[in-house]
Amino acid sequence: MTKTPITLQDLRRKLYVKAKAEPSWRFWGLYVHICKLETLQTAYAVAKANDGAPGSDGVTFEAIEAAGVEGFLTQLRDELVTFRYRPMRNRRHEIPKDGGTKVRVLSIPAIRDRVVQGAVKLILEPIFEADFQPGSYGYRPKRTAHAAVKLVAEAITRGKTHVIDLDVRACESTTTTCCTC
Repeated sequence: MTKTPITLQDLRRKLYVKAKAEPSWRFWGLYVHICKLETLQTAYAVAKANDGAPGSDGVTFEAIEAAGVEGFLTQLRDELVTFRYRPMRNRRHEIPKDGGTKVRVLSIPAIRDRVVQGAVKLILEPIFEADFQPGSYGYRPKRTAHAAVKLVAEAITRGKTHVIDLDVRACESTTTTCCTC
């Protein structure tokens, strides 16, 4: 009997349901799903929708599409499957901050690396998403800062007066103070 291949959407749903139902379950064999062409195609579409600048290799979305997206993704898939994929160095770009007195350094990955990162995110996100509390809003799908503010406002009207806001980067520099609170 031949099984029909599972779609990315169905796989993500199954991963979430399993992670939610069995929090101590350890997943294995996920790399094969990262390497699937459907996963890479979806990750490419997400990266293209963000329309970022090219990385250190100078390759743009227009150049990829002129040469052929399928060929690009097939080559990337082959590198992943044969374990020859190596991420490229990020391109550094400085932008002015605080009225021009300081600069913020951006690290811009190559498009190929953004696609691979997106594919990893597509597979791992539903597993980790199952562990988050409903009130956690930072960098989660379908959750916005506006929704977090609305949730806090509703909690205040119910008499709740404590809000916890953590910044992991700030926590790293003051580990003992931050992590004991």
